[in-house]
Amino acid sequence: MTPPGQRRVPVPDGLDGERLDSALARMFGLSRARAAELIGDGSVRVGGRPAAKSDRVPAGEWLDVTLPPLASPPPPEPVPGLVVLYEDADIVVVDKPPGVAAHPTPGWTGPTVLQGLLAAGHSIATSGAAERQGVVHRLDAFTSGLMVLAKSERAYSALKRAFRDREVDKVYHALVQGHPDPLRGTVDAPIARHPSGDGRFAVVAGGRPSVTHYDTLEAFRAASLAQIILETGRTHQIRVHMAAIRHPCVGDRLYGADPVLAARLGLTRQWLHAVRLGFAHPADGRRVEFASSYPEDLAHALYVLRAEA
Repeated sequence: MTPPGQRRVPVPDGLDGERLDSALARMFGLSRARAAELIGDGSVRVGGRPAAKSDRVPAGEWLDVTLPPLASPPPPEPVPGLVVLYEDADIVVVDKPPGVAAHPTPGWTGPTVLQGLLAAGHSIATSGAAERQGVVHRLDAFTSGLMVLAKSERAYSALKRAFRDREVDKVYHALVQGHPDPLRGTVDAPIARHPSGDGRFAVVAGGRPSVTHYDTLEAFRAASLAQIILETGRTHQIRVHMAAIRHPCVGDRLYGADPVLAARLGLTRQWLHAVRLGFAHPADGRRVEFASSYPEDLAHALYVLRAEA
């Protein structure tokens, strides 16, 4: 019998030639730092032999991995600032504050929407992986605005299908550096994990198809307020695409934004907000629409820019 925590798995074809720490992280949902720790303390063997984190692993090679026991999840805690805008038997729509992830992920120790709702006594559908039950789409932890979660199993299935089939209207506002030229356009470029393996995503040939439409709403001296409409919903999509056309979201240090401008505007995160969300209600197909106002930090940044103009 295999001891608890012991795993013996082959390297999948898609990870052929990857560094061992990167392959291990992607296979087991670990942070790259945690994967490196496991390799360093001898908990990982490649083809029966000890290995270094920088070793390249071929597809089909066997990895023997001893995983640490899972810690008991902490009890759900309320999330300050998480506002429930609408709720019925099938869905709950929230206005998410910054600094809150959609659901627990490896390496994230902060609050989550899922845990906040459970702590407040809201029931959530049990479909999906245990750590993301009821979650049908996500916002980055430091992106604020609208999210919908499923409370019933039929809602989970219907909403997942609607997001997959691009039947959900997702509208964002982003303050981006400089002035996009043209003022209105489309970024159609595939996205995948950045080759560095540092948690970023990037426009990468062979990545997943990704389409972002933008339209400048207001121009300032050093930045522009843009409306963003997504056709697809890739991780970090708006941030990656706007950075790819050399107009990163103001305050987005991960994707090359100017820290001096962010400091002048009082921003400690990317200026990005999910302002509108519309979809067919999973119970009866009626169209429902929700809207969200800018939170205080984003509104203050606009106030400063308008005052300067």
